[in-house]
Amino acid sequence: MRLLAPFHQLLPLLLIALAGCGEQPLNSPYPASEKDSNTLYAAFAERPKHLDPAIAYSSNEYAFIQQVYEPPLQYHYLRRPYTLVPLSATELPGTTLLDTTGKTLPADADPTRAAASEYEIHIRPGIRYAPHPAFARDGAGQLRYHRLDAAALGRINTLADFAERGSRELTATDYVYQIKRLASPRVQSPIRGLLQAHVAGFDELAKALTAHDSSPWLDLRRFDLAGVQAVDRYTLRIRLTDVYPQFMYWLAMPFFAPLPWEADRFYSQPGLAAKNISLDWYPVGTGPFMLTVNDPNRRMVLERNPLFRGEPYPADGEPGDAAAGLLADAGKPMPFIDRAVYSLERESIPVWTKFLQGYYDRSAVGTDSFDQVVNLGAGGELELTDAMRARGMRLSSSVMSSIFYTGFNMLDDTVGGYGEKQRALRQAIAIAIDQEESIAIFQNGLGVAMQGPLPPGIFGHRDGEAGINRHVYRWANGQPQRLGIERARVLLRTAGYPNGRDAVSGKPLVLYFDSMASGPDAKGYLDWLRKQFDKLGVQLVVRSTDYNRFQDKMRRGQAQIYQWGWNADYPDPENFLFLFYGPNGKVRHGGENASNYANPEFDRAFERMRVLPNGAERQRLIDRMVELLRRDAPWVAGFHPQQVVLNHAWNGNLKPNDMATNTLKYQRLDPALRAQMRAAWNPPRWTPVAAVGGLLLLTAVPPIRLWRKRLRASALGTGSRA
Repeated sequence: MRLLAPFHQLLPLLLIALAGCGEQPLNSPYPASEKDSNTLYAAFAERPKHLDPAIAYSSNEYAFIQQVYEPPLQYHYLRRPYTLVPLSATELPGTTLLDTTGKTLPADADPTRAAASEYEIHIRPGIRYAPHPAFARDGAGQLRYHRLDAAALGRINTLADFAERGSRELTATDYVYQIKRLASPRVQSPIRGLLQAHVAGFDELAKALTAHDSSPWLDLRRFDLAGVQAVDRYTLRIRLTDVYPQFMYWLAMPFFAPLPWEADRFYSQPGLAAKNISLDWYPVGTGPFMLTVNDPNRRMVLERNPLFRGEPYPADGEPGDAAAGLLADAGKPMPFIDRAVYSLERESIPVWTKFLQGYYDRSAVGTDSFDQVVNLGAGGELELTDAMRARGMRLSSSVMSSIFYTGFNMLDDTVGGYGEKQRALRQAIAIAIDQEESIAIFQNGLGVAMQGPLPPGIFGHRDGEAGINRHVYRWANGQPQRLGIERARVLLRTAGYPNGRDAVSGKPLVLYFDSMASGPDAKGYLDWLRKQFDKLGVQLVVRSTDYNRFQDKMRRGQAQIYQWGWNADYPDPENFLFLFYGPNGKVRHGGENASNYANPEFDRAFERMRVLPNGAERQRLIDRMVELLRRDAPWVAGFHPQQVVLNHAWNGNLKPNDMATNTLKYQRLDPALRAQMRAAWNPPRWTPVAAVGGLLLLTAVPPIRLWRKRLRASALGTGSRA
C-alpha cells in the first residue's frame, strides 16, 4: 500500500479545491477574514524614501504622511479654484503688515510699502496625538521609553515591540519645535534656504544649532527663534522679514506639521535608527490615520487613529458636486474607512489586472489601458467604454496644475531678443507647432493646450474666449481655433526669413533643439516636431543630450530651443509667473527662469502682483503680464496634462485634487458591494482543477496496476507453497 501513499496525500487537496470556497474568490490575495472589512486596497510603485515631515517632499512620500500629519491649513477638498481652509487651526490666520520699526500698519496699507509681516495662528484645543510609545509614562509619571538601556534595546526590533502607548494634547509649542527642526543641520530640510530668506531669526538659529551639533539629541526647546513664538498654549506667531503672501500655502505642507519634543527625544536614542525605528519610518501625528506597518518592499498599512477628533466632511463645493453625490456626507465625521493597505507593485499591468478583478479599489488610467477604458467624443470629451460602464465604473478627470512647454533662450542671437522681427519669428513657430495634434497623438488626448502659463484652477487663469492667445488662436464655434499656416508664413517673412531662408544671404534658417528624450516613442515625437518646422521651410536639428549635460547647457545659455516642465508647489499665480521674472534668469542669476526672459514692464507688474491678495487689481496685473508673454513668446507651445482616474461603483467621495494629498479621510467604501462584485468578476475556473485531478488519477494508474500485479503474484506464490 505504500505505493498509493502519494495519491492519498494529494487527493484531499484536490477535493478541497473542487469544493471551492464559499467565502471569497479562489484567486483573492487577501485573507478571508478581510472580505467585508472597511479596508481600502491600493498599490504604490516606489518605496517612500522619507516619512519625516521636515524632509519628505515627493508625491509618493506625501501619499502616506499627509494622512498622519496635520499642518495648520489644508486645501478645501471640493472647491475650485483651490482654496485654503483651516485644519488644526481654528481659522485662516490674518496677516499684519509692519513698518521698518516693527509698528503695525493700517489694515488697508499698501503691501509694497511694508517692511515685514506677521501671522498669528490659533490652534484648535482638544486635538490629541495618535497613541505612540514616545508618550508612554510609568507609574511615577516619567516617560517610560526615553532611556533605553542595552538590555531593553535588545528586546526591541520594531515599533510594535513597545508594549505601552501614550498620548497628549497638541499645543502651539509643537509647531515651534518643528520649525526649529527645519533649521537643524542634522535634518537637512529642502526648504531651509526658503525659510532663511523669509523667517526672522532663522539664519541665526541655523548657525547656533550647527555650533552645538554634537550630542545624540539636540533639545531644540533650549534655543530661541526670534520670528516664531508660542504666545500661549494654543497661539502661534510667525514673523517674516518681508511681505510674502505665499507663505500661507506653505502652512498647508507637512514641513509645518507639529512635532512633539517627546518624539524627537525618543527616536534620537542610540540603536533605534539601526533598527529602522525613526521618524523616517514611523510618523507621529494628530491626523485621522497612523502608519502601523512599514514594509516598503512589500506593503504599507494605515489604520484609523482611535483618538482622532472626527473632522466634518465639507458642506459645499463646485456646481455639480451635489448632483455627483459628493455632498451626501456633508457634515459627517471623518474618516469613513478604518484601514488602508498599500501593496508594492513596480509594474502597471499587475495593478490594472487586480483593479479589474476588484482587488484594488482605484487605478489611474495609463497608456496601456487607455483604449480599454476611454473613448474620445467628437468634441474631445472623455467617455467610458461600454465594457467599463457594464462594470459600474466611474471616470473622474481633472487638468493638473502643471505645464510642459517648448521655450526659447531669449539670450540667443537668432531666436532671442525683443524686437518686432524676433517676436515675429517666435510667433510664427508658435502657430506652426500644432499642440492639439501633439496632445492627440502622444498624450492620448489627455491635456489642454496652453493659452498662457497659468493652468485652470489657478487664480488669474481665464476660461473661454477671454482667455485665448490671440497671437496663435482665434475664437470659432465656441472654442479656440489655431490660426492657419499662412499667417505663420507672413510672420516668418516679417522676421526676415521668407520660405525659411534669410532674406539677405538666402541661406536656410537652421534652428537647434536640445532634447533629453530617447527611445522609440521619443523618435516618433522628434520626427513629428521636425515636420512642424518643415511647414515653414525651417530646418530643425535635434541635439540629443543627457540630463546633466542639458542642465549645464541651460545654465550656460548654450541651448537655443528646449522643452521643460513645471509642477506647482502651491496654487498661486506667483508660482508660475516667477518663471519669467528677470532677476530669476537662469544664466545671469541661477534662477528658474529657464528662457532668461527679461522685460522691465513685466518685472514691475510681477513685483506688485506677488504681494497683493486675490482681487480685481491682482487680476488686472496678471492679465497684462500674460499678454506680454503671449506677445513676446518666450514659450511657444505647451500643454497642461490631464489626469484620469477610474473608480469602482463601491467607491464614494472621489474627486481629483491636484493640490491636496490628505484625501484618504474623505473616501468612502461599500465593502458588501465590493465583495459581491469580486465574486461575480472572479468565478472559480474548474477546468484547470479538473485537469490536475485527471493528471493525478492517470499518475496513480501505473502504481495501482503494479500493486495489483504484485498482489496476484503474492497470492499465487502462497498457493504453491501451500
